[in-house]
Amino acid sequence: MLFRNRFLFLLALAALLAFLSLSLQFLHLIPVTPVREDGLNAKSRKRIMPDLLTEPPAIDPVYEAQVYCNVPTVAERSMEGHAPHYFKLVSVQVLIRHGDRYPLYAIPKTKRPDIDCMLVPSRKPSHPQLEAFVKHMSKGSAAQMDGSLSSLPHFPSHSLCEMGELTQTGVVQHLRNGQLLREIYINKHKLLPSDWTAKQLYLETTGKSRTLQSALALLYTFLPDFDWKKINMRHQWSTIFCSGSCDCPMRNHYLEEEQRRQYSLRVKNNNLEKIYVDMAKIVGIPTRQLRASNPIDSLLCYFCHNVSFPCTKAGCIGMEHFKVIKRHQLEDERERQEKKLYFLYALLATHPLLNQTVNRLQRIAEGKKEELFVLYSAHDVTLSPVLSALGITEARFPRFAARLVFELWQDGKRPKEHFIRILYNGADVTFQTSFCKDHYKHSSKPMCPLEKLVNFVKRDMFLIFNSTNYYDACHRRAL
Repeated sequence: MLFRNRFLFLLALAALLAFLSLSLQFLHLIPVTPVREDGLNAKSRKRIMPDLLTEPPAIDPVYEAQVYCNVPTVAERSMEGHAPHYFKLVSVQVLIRHGDRYPLYAIPKTKRPDIDCMLVPSRKPSHPQLEAFVKHMSKGSAAQMDGSLSSLPHFPSHSLCEMGELTQTGVVQHLRNGQLLREIYINKHKLLPSDWTAKQLYLETTGKSRTLQSALALLYTFLPDFDWKKINMRHQWSTIFCSGSCDCPMRNHYLEEEQRRQYSLRVKNNNLEKIYVDMAKIVGIPTRQLRASNPIDSLLCYFCHNVSFPCTKAGCIGMEHFKVIKRHQLEDERERQEKKLYFLYALLATHPLLNQTVNRLQRIAEGKKEELFVLYSAHDVTLSPVLSALGITEARFPRFAARLVFELWQDGKRPKEHFIRILYNGADVTFQTSFCKDHYKHSSKPMCPLEKLVNFVKRDMFLIFNSTNYYDACHRRAL
């Protein structure tokens, strides 16, 4: 009897302690370490997840400059061509920025960077096909080149680079781009047959030698067999590729507003102004003249090619000067995303190009077998607004030889259904776009339905302007 009472007492005490423990946990008086679904103890997430209320991470201008240079080193990892096994790749459209170039501007009263633009396979960076590329490019008389393109050289060849000229680094960057895309789209997915025809390509470039040469370098390593007779390169006079739809007063208005924002941010930056004053004293010119020469363009060339910054009798431009100017450039990009003026400009600037892209994708989805591979060879001022218009706000400013890829896929189980993937420098950014950012939450397919991109370009791009079409958005102010 005594043993039974003791057992009941202990049982009641255990129940009481269990109740108290659960109560304290419920009231958060005792810390609880949850168990994850994989069976491991999960530590406090505060240690690995950033606090959303903290300040954004500090900008590292040197690291960002290195990313921008994109100097060819190790093999690049990419997500292009990834899809469930029952999907078929039916079209690829690529928008590239030209490769590394010589500066467009010179810092007055300083020696220009000593960069050799001759293509020398034994000089780094190089590529296994560089020598063959040079030989092949010298035989391009059979190519069809629009207008002034026919007078441009097919590869850089000056011992001292001319202003804006593509460098050997720039050529190698796009030889690597072409090789990477060939392994994925030609060797793996058989996008183009070995006996491909000119009608299966659409090629377009601006009228600069650096964009034409970048396109040729990429095509040389991409195509199953580079045949000059099948190369039909179209000339685009506009850097935003607006073709016959360039009349857009409101686009120009928003660009002017964006330029005012840039000016306002610059004049507020006292540290930047001090750097400009110091640099102007070193080179012996008025500060205004130095600022107008856009020194960051020239300094980036010195930096990317590991050449010492220029010196005069009064001193040397140094890394501190470079870092302050580059940091301001990065801060400007951050504010640009916040203020939205550039976004409004980007929507109107890129609609003609995106509309052309969508129309082509729709034709291919309907069964057309032409223009399966598209290449636009362009500039940073082409890619940057496209990224902004698509809503890819986390993307870095286009580096040298940047690439933006649109993939069109056909569902093998439901052949009438088509999906797209969008990739930026090899990273899948499909679900960063404004029109497809929530689709993955209720779909098992790692892609975006084609109609979502179509609806965005044909309709949703104009909603912010209280308009229903491109012409109206271009000719009246948003309410």
